[in-house]
Amino acid sequence: MITDLTQGNSRKMLWAFSIPMLLSVIFQQMYNIADSIIAGRFIGEDALAAVGASYPITMIFMAVAMGSNIGCAVVVSRLFGGKQYGKLKTAVCTIFFACIGVSIIMTALGLLLGNGLLSLIQTPENVFSDASLYLRIYILGFLFLFLYNICTGIFTSLGDSRTPLYFLIGSSVANIALDIFFVVILQMGVAGVAWATFTAQGVASILALIALLHRLKQLQTKEPYKKFSADMLKQIAIVAIPSILQQCFVSVGNLFVQSLVNSFGSAVIAGYSAAIKLNTFAVTCMTTLSNGLSSFTAQNLGAGKKERVGEGFRAGALLGVLVCVPFFLFYFFGSHGAMGLFMKAESQAAIQAGIAFLHIVTPFYFVVTIKVMCDGVLRGGSAMLYFMTTTFTDLLLRVALAFVFAKGLGFGATGIWMAWPFGWSLSCLLSFSFYRLKPWEKKSI
Repeated sequence: MITDLTQGNSRKMLWAFSIPMLLSVIFQQMYNIADSIIAGRFIGEDALAAVGASYPITMIFMAVAMGSNIGCAVVVSRLFGGKQYGKLKTAVCTIFFACIGVSIIMTALGLLLGNGLLSLIQTPENVFSDASLYLRIYILGFLFLFLYNICTGIFTSLGDSRTPLYFLIGSSVANIALDIFFVVILQMGVAGVAWATFTAQGVASILALIALLHRLKQLQTKEPYKKFSADMLKQIAIVAIPSILQQCFVSVGNLFVQSLVNSFGSAVIAGYSAAIKLNTFAVTCMTTLSNGLSSFTAQNLGAGKKERVGEGFRAGALLGVLVCVPFFLFYFFGSHGAMGLFMKAESQAAIQAGIAFLHIVTPFYFVVTIKVMCDGVLRGGSAMLYFMTTTFTDLLLRVALAFVFAKGLGFGATGIWMAWPFGWSLSCLLSFSFYRLKPWEKKSI
């Protein structure tokens, strides 16, 4: 269903649009967490550590896919809001040509550099081979990952957040079923976890592409449209490249953090692996709502309705805070049970490391929610310099302070967890200040 977000009550429209996106990411994160649960419970603590050690490297690939998703969504949303359907189809065709090229390059780089990156972040020898195997299989599926994220971004740009939800539900259920089949029944170990994700994601991406092409036929154009446009690629790149860089720099920063975590041994790695998956679940829900707000902002600016941007921000911030509440309550007060999902009772050192992370980080979920909502409006308004400044501030603070607290001040692994609240708090103040400047009103959109 294609939805025009420039009409009707802003809060009702944004919430109706964003909630299916939220449900989609919940299902996506559930099968990501299921990978770790099955690895930890059915293979062992070292397997969980292996998946965790490769995680920040896989997030670099995810960063490229997510950054492209965001950049494409902003441009397509603006064209859809302005009812420029011919240019919209040109943009979509251009995006898919770029998708194929970037996928080939990233896959080749990943296969060449994967083991080197694992060595760079000091992956312990007892988990290195499994981490390398998991990473290679993951990299082979990058085209599917990229294609699915692009399709999802275009669906949401058209105001359709339900179709991606249906694909995510099917993919999530299939991924968990395949995890059980490959790991529990066939005893394939870490490779089974990776192949389950590869297969489920591949099928979902192909089905999403077919559905998207069918959906685009519903947008009638009077004249033939170009199948590729260098000018359109430039417009997409203006938003996509900063978004990709932002996501990649965050992932590179996480590599440094993972390297620091790895220096404390496999028990801390396993605890961090479980806790960071839970944390990513929560934060990804917030950023998904932020992406919805970007599409809302871009559509309304494309239609010349700047007055609706503030209404959208307030509605998005309220929804984000409401979503934070159950995550905080479960992770903070039920942290022991949450960590017990991933590991058996005898892994006490790993469980305690994860609990410490959750107790320190989760009270600041409400802060990071306001930050990402401000970022969503800035991104939707193509105020990319402001957007990147807040992101890099958060990243640099978290990485630098992790090393200062853990090594310089001698807090150990706990010092790493303490860096999150500091980075989030300062960058939130910066993001809100930039939002108040309303840079989208000072230029023609």
